[in-house]
Parts: sequence; structure tokens; C-alpha cells
Amino acid sequence: MRRIDAIGIVFGVFVLGGLAYVVLQFAGLNNLSAGIWSQVLLVAGLIGWLFTYIFRAVGNKMTYHQQREEYEKAFLASRLDQLSPEQRDKLLAEVEQEEAS
Repeated sequence: MRRIDAIGIVFGVFVLGGLAYVVLQFAGLNNLSAGIWSQVLLVAGLIGWLFTYIFRAVGNKMTYHQQREEYEKAFLASRLDQLSPEQRDKLLAEVEQEEAS
């Protein structure tokens, strides 16, 4: 994520909090109640985002983990392609022997 993206997200959350405040005032709540409920909505959204982040981090669903897995697969595939047919057959025989044991 670039710095400008982070600034945009923060600005968007700030605007959403202000819009929630104005909408709640328009719905008939007084200034104090509208402020409290707009804060409740923002904190609930933050806690919800935090839980999704934790689940992605624990489940290795983060972008870094996915990129690393793709890189490792591509690296191993390129190494396998570089092997001669004799070396490949020998490696496959070793793998089959380990799976059998």
C-alpha cells in the first residue's frame, strides 16, 4: 500500500464519521447523541476490520504469504525444468520411496 492510499483511507474514514454525524442529526438525534452514535459506528467498524485482519494473518491469507507461496512454486518448477530427465527420474524415485515409508 502506498502512502497516498493510506492517507486516502484515513480521509475517507474521517468523512464517513462526519457524514454519520450529519445523517444522525438529520434523523432527529441531538448533537450529543449523534456524536456518540457516530463514534460507536466508527469504533465498531474499526473492531470489525481488526478481526478480519487477525483472521487473515492467522490463516496466512495475507498478500505477502500468497506472493511467497507463488514465488516458491515458480522457483521449484523452474528448478525441476532445469533437471535432466535422468535426474528428474531419480528425484521422483526418491520421493516415491519416502512416501512409501
